[in-house]
Amino acid sequence: MDLERLLTSRSSRANVVPEMKLSALELFVTFGGVGRAPKAPGTFGTLAAIPLAWFAALYLGEMGYLVFATALLFASIFACELYERHGKSRGQGHDAGHIVIDEVVGYLIAFVWLPLTWQSALGAFLFFRFFDIVKPYPISVLDEKVRGGLGVMVDDVAAGLAANIVLQAIASQTLLLGAYGVFR
Repeated sequence: MDLERLLTSRSSRANVVPEMKLSALELFVTFGGVGRAPKAPGTFGTLAAIPLAWFAALYLGEMGYLVFATALLFASIFACELYERHGKSRGQGHDAGHIVIDEVVGYLIAFVWLPLTWQSALGAFLFFRFFDIVKPYPISVLDEKVRGGLGVMVDDVAAGLAANIVLQAIASQTLLLGAYGVFR
């Protein structure tokens, strides 16, 4: 059977399309496959988020950055819900390690309204990873109790908020993060 007939036949179409959708979904939740790193996928996901946050801050401005981060948050909750429902994180339990879109969104939140400097980018990375790995109260409770797509995302959102609060205090009281100014 030639490829064209295979793709257009009624029975094979039902099989091909869901696989393609799941592949796109997996690319999204693994942030283009970054989450498939053999070691420390969350750290690699966060590192991959740095250029995204930098360019979003540089080219979208304050409100555009917030709209972008918020839209990505809601799209990620939905995508993670679908991904977990389809059992793609099978064998790894809730919030599988290869799902790193939560780290991307968490980093975007950690970077909100900080000076656009390498010090801020590094500080957001370090503090976000700290809060994401250690999961102090109440982040640990969110991680344990909330399930589904929201559960995948909520602990990283909380870690990003905690990191941002610490960094805002540092930025407002010192010059450790460079010259203070929102994004530009």
